[in-house]
Amino acid sequence: MGTTIRDVAQAAGVSIGTVSRALKNQPGLSETTRLRVVEAARRLGYDQAQLRPRIRRLTFLLHRQHNNVAASPFFSHVLHGVEHACRERGIVPSLLTAGPTEDVVEQLRLHAPDAIAVAGFVEPETLAALVALQRPLVLIDLWAPNLRSVNLDNAAGAALAMKHLFELKRTRVAFIGGSLAHYSIAQRALGYRRAFFEAGLLFDPSLEVTIDAGLDPDTGAARAMQRILDASGPLPDAVFAYNDAAALAAMRVALARGLRVPHDIAIVGFDDIPAAAHSAPTLTTISVDKEALGARGVELLLEESPAQLEVRLPVQLVARASTAVPPDTSSTFSSTASTLLGITP
Repeated sequence: MGTTIRDVAQAAGVSIGTVSRALKNQPGLSETTRLRVVEAARRLGYDQAQLRPRIRRLTFLLHRQHNNVAASPFFSHVLHGVEHACRERGIVPSLLTAGPTEDVVEQLRLHAPDAIAVAGFVEPETLAALVALQRPLVLIDLWAPNLRSVNLDNAAGAALAMKHLFELKRTRVAFIGGSLAHYSIAQRALGYRRAFFEAGLLFDPSLEVTIDAGLDPDTGAARAMQRILDASGPLPDAVFAYNDAAALAAMRVALARGLRVPHDIAIVGFDDIPAAAHSAPTLTTISVDKEALGARGVELLLEESPAQLEVRLPVQLVARASTAVPPDTSSTFSSTASTLLGITP
């Protein structure tokens, strides 16, 4: 005879009703009691399907450093994808932003989620605390071993950007990056460096500049670009930035210095935020489906036995004016004007 709910109640020293509420993740219990019941059920081999409750409420957890739509609009689109996927499945989503000094577990208690989606970056200690809650968990634009995660193919995106620049004969390419503690940024930096090796070109480490973590992203990227332009030696003929916000800040600095984009320096970003298509010149970037990233996270979270824990979504290059030098029409104009005026060249 298999383990019964009564066996679990006796092992945990609680009532049958408490076991039922704990395994269904219902409110009204302390976290200590809930974890004691779940651990007893696991130890006794109680039907594991009972330990994965029906998900009715999902909390989308975002680090406070990402909670700036103006500077980092990427995650607002990811959240839209999460919300849409939840509505289709009758799940109520909520948003929680938290910083490194806040008690995330205590804040989550107020949300009472059945499942958690963590997006972007969180400190390792925070992630460990979330795992310890033993609720269904998915990482979006974030990776950790043995956890479900959905990411962009960041390294492939960086390779596309670099291949595009190499094909335009831009070989002295600088990289503006952020903290390598962010999985996506680290992967893009890896793709940037690997592209030189695969193209048979020498990689100059001095061209890779990291944004100062103490500055807001826009100011940090602008100062990184200033350092690149102020460095001794020849200027780079292109810049690949880890995201579009950084690329646009770099472009503003270059134009303010009197450099022509893309004639003197080409610029490529990553993410294809709306501002990329409206800058002057428009920004070449790696386009990603941000809503699909969020929606796929919800799908992976709900899968009972996923074929793979890590999912990667494809990306594509969108070439715009920041890398495409317009054709020189001056000779054509001169020839046409001379003909009209009856002047022999």
